[in-house]
Amino acid sequence: METLLSIILGLAMFATVAVLATGVISFAVHGDFYLRNANKLMRWRVIIQGIAVAIFAFILLLKFYDLI
Repeated sequence: METLLSIILGLAMFATVAVLATGVISFAVHGDFYLRNANKLMRWRVIIQGIAVAIFAFILLLKFYDLI
């Protein structure tokens, strides 16, 4: 269970970095993609980052109560 949660957390963290990097690179280029998708990328980053934080909090909760 601990391994599965760690893998899911890692994937969520990687997805957050991927969306953030896409947004930063598109901002630097400032092309058509940036103009169409800047707000969508920011929303997706916040959502995925929230999921990652929730998974991390869940892991800490399980550790605190010695369930894993």
